[in-house]
Amino acid sequence: MIPKKVRDILKKQHYGLVGKHSAVQICRWTKRSIRGEGVCYKEKFYGIKSHQCCQMTPAVVWCPNKCLHCWRAVELTLGDKLQGKIDSPKEIIEECIKVQKKLLEGFKILPETRKITKSRADMKKWEEAQEPMQFAISLSGEPTVYPKIGELIKELTKRGKTTFLVTNGLYPEVLKKLEKENKLPTQLYISVNSTNKESYEKFHRSSKTDAWKKFNNSLEIFPLLRKKTRTIFRINLIKDLNIKEIGGYSRLIKKADPLFIEVKGFMSVGFARQRLGYEKMPRYEEMKEFCKKLVENLGGDFVILDSHERSRAFVIGRKKERRRLKIK
Repeated sequence: MIPKKVRDILKKQHYGLVGKHSAVQICRWTKRSIRGEGVCYKEKFYGIKSHQCCQMTPAVVWCPNKCLHCWRAVELTLGDKLQGKIDSPKEIIEECIKVQKKLLEGFKILPETRKITKSRADMKKWEEAQEPMQFAISLSGEPTVYPKIGELIKELTKRGKTTFLVTNGLYPEVLKKLEKENKLPTQLYISVNSTNKESYEKFHRSSKTDAWKKFNNSLEIFPLLRKKTRTIFRINLIKDLNIKEIGGYSRLIKKADPLFIEVKGFMSVGFARQRLGYEKMPRYEEMKEFCKKLVENLGGDFVILDSHERSRAFVIGRKKERRRLKIK
């Protein structure tokens, strides 16, 4: 289903391909956690374990958008629909775990080399990492393109895994179906980059002519979804592009009424470097100032709850909300 040219590029970027249309990639924070070099903002904010996180996607090169900030080769997007026979949720999960294990093999310290190795890997964490307990369904592409996304989430939940699903919001009908069938993830993110139709079209370069309308439809049903799952309004902040749109973001946040707001700084990595240079990466202090102004604009009891400087990430919410998950 994935052409050889595209497969070769993905492998060069250290993606582990799974079945016909899925992929896994070891997050740098998973590696750092195993080495004892810190944990990702998701662990700091919500309590998931970085070393037991599986960063994956069921639709690696399928998405209706070609966003400027995307690290993947959006020019090689294969459309917004998976064609032909698709893999089952069980096949994807089991193969993802298998591929993740293979990608982590290099961290293992053999007993006979323990005294001479320079590796700083924590073998207890490495062993725990063999069974990922958190699935970040967001790696690349648009995961809700996968027709069995609800079944995938349900199967992961059944296996005792937490699930964080990130969507671009262009499939509000899928979100409604997840809610109706009780197949919502542990946390549902909607990725927000622009605050008006004109900037949205320039930034996202969507194949859908009614993309802005569909995106807003998803924001409108977010309050309903919040009754059944944890909803996150995620802002991808880019210097000189959307960092001054405080009022616009406030309006969209009030419409979506999310449980939390995540503000994540743009990273000039992968193919994004060809579209937006390093100078577009906001500094931590610039992001902090943006968050302060956003909180002031929102009013009410919104506050900056936490931040992770190395990831350039902030989480905003109401004082009373419980952030950390009850992890078994």
